[in-house]
Amino acid sequence: MPQSQQPDTVIELVSRVRACTLCDGLPLGPKPLLQINPKAKVLIAGQAPGRKTHEKGIPFDDPSGNRLRSWLGIDREIFYDATKIAILPMGLCFPGTGKSGDLPPRSECEPAWRASLLALMPNIKTTLVIGQYALQWHLGKVMQRNLTETVKSWEDYWPEQLPLPHPSPRNMRWFKQNPWFEKDILPVLRARIQSLLRD
Repeated sequence: MPQSQQPDTVIELVSRVRACTLCDGLPLGPKPLLQINPKAKVLIAGQAPGRKTHEKGIPFDDPSGNRLRSWLGIDREIFYDATKIAILPMGLCFPGTGKSGDLPPRSECEPAWRASLLALMPNIKTTLVIGQYALQWHLGKVMQRNLTETVKSWEDYWPEQLPLPHPSPRNMRWFKQNPWFEKDILPVLRARIQSLLRD
């Protein structure tokens, strides 16, 4: 396909994704949230939108997003610039709430949309893989036995991918128990992000 036609293809596909009703019947209804652009160099591969982000219609516009932006060392303006940062969760809609928090991402999204959307972003240099479901899809058999061990082995995947814990306030205990994450990984991550944004 000629390069000049690519943006129209992106616009068309994103329009179809935003109109998706595969998960019709969700507690708050379908409302796919994503941010993609062929120029993006960083991809945030997360789990699924939360209730707050669903209501606002903006991915990561919540305390988790605040922490994630702090990890990356960037402000909201850069974070929501689709030509720099792409955001594609495993489940595009808020899945609802269970006994211990949000339900897992809906399984319909990945086979319907993920490969096609990723194919439209050829310039991605680093994918930040957040949470168990995204780790299973992006890392698969090269994952370690659990999330903590996978994040500890980050250099095995770097710089193409970086496994991360979810930045949710619910994970404060994990952050306190694993101080090496902030000390060893975040400075490298911030330097990488700054380098990609300069190029």
